[in-house]
Amino acid sequence: MIHIKNAEEIAAMRATCRLAAQTLAMIEEHVKPGVTTLHLNDICHDYIISHGATPSPLNYRGFPKSICTSINHQICHGIPSERVIREGDIINIDITTYLNGFHGDTSKTFHVGKATPKGEKVRKVALDCLNAGISVALPGVMLKTIGATIERLAKENRCSVVHEYCGHGIGREFHEEPAVLHYEDSRDRIVIRPGMIFTIEPMINLGNSAIKHMKDNWTVVTKDHSLSAQFEHTILITETGNEVLTDLDGKITKA
Repeated sequence: MIHIKNAEEIAAMRATCRLAAQTLAMIEEHVKPGVTTLHLNDICHDYIISHGATPSPLNYRGFPKSICTSINHQICHGIPSERVIREGDIINIDITTYLNGFHGDTSKTFHVGKATPKGEKVRKVALDCLNAGISVALPGVMLKTIGATIERLAKENRCSVVHEYCGHGIGREFHEEPAVLHYEDSRDRIVIRPGMIFTIEPMINLGNSAIKHMKDNWTVVTKDHSLSAQFEHTILITETGNEVLTDLDGKITKA
């Protein structure tokens, strides 16, 4: 069942999403060569706790850390560790905060030091796909339009879309209905309605879309070891359009 948020719930979602966005903005200056992903995790954990919230991923279905850090060919759910990030890497940092009973979710793929041509391309395509998906997330539009728009743009840029993971409704629960696919599914008959809040978070691969799970049972990687990038926002559907709840400055996340 898709839960349509009321005014009080929307206000609470704005607050937690703003904190998630602030955490993601805060960590950017720490993303540099020689830093471990565990160090990034600890900084984010302390920041979230200091703002009266808790990190949603911590102990969620057994996940052991407070953020997800996915490097290069890692698609999602990378576990922070003593691994050092290096010049030329790309790293996705996924932040979800739980504040006053509500979850806010956002992520961004960062360059580590100087960008490489391949890293720059996959990162730009992923961001463009997110923005394209948001642009069609409007009241009265079929939900599947988001996925169709994203997949078409990815293919135009000779990239692929991961099918196994998708966006999702969010609110009092970390993951709610609906599932927001990043590819077209003709069976999806859901119409987007005001009061819906969900994430759009396309995972874009520079190579093909095949995935593989690592032995830690969390980290997902590209089977062909091609680079993968992701950007994510939590959005509210309004009567006239949408509001990006995890956008700090009124503009879509910039590369």
